[in-house]
Amino acid sequence: MRRLLSLLFFLALLGVLVYFLWPVVKNAQRYAALLNAPTPTPGSLPNPLPGAALVDTWGGARSGGRRHEGIDIFARRNTPIRSTTRGVVLNVGPNSLGGNTVTILGPGGWRHYYAHLEKYPDLNRGEWIQAGEVVGYVGDSGNARGTPPHLHYGIYTGSGATNPYPLIRRE
Repeated sequence: MRRLLSLLFFLALLGVLVYFLWPVVKNAQRYAALLNAPTPTPGSLPNPLPGAALVDTWGGARSGGRRHEGIDIFARRNTPIRSTTRGVVLNVGPNSLGGNTVTILGPGGWRHYYAHLEKYPDLNRGEWIQAGEVVGYVGDSGNARGTPPHLHYGIYTGSGATNPYPLIRRE
């Protein structure tokens, strides 16, 4: 009888552990699948501002001897910005250059960076999103203050910044 009670106690404890750890295991599997997913290929990403004209501004000179690590897509202030990829929100918040920014971890571990936002939707770090979901609204925050409203869109891989222009599908 004592063995049976010990076995039942062990099984109950195991059941409680599985119940509480299952979401962690599922999330880890989701991260692993995202990191192992194929990275974008030329023309595979949607325009984050559907219908807006694209110009390759990659590598242009910037203050302090920097080079532009992304492209600028101009649109009316408060135009919704859509995620180019599925992924998980790594960051929502301001920084000195980009102003109001959102960073999404996408397939292959590539980070998709949206900057100079006017405002954010209700996004939280760690939240999973799908391609096409609104991640912000066009503005001129950060070092773009006073320029025409636009989105700075950048992609960062394990080896640094990469030009997003050839990856965006022309609509």
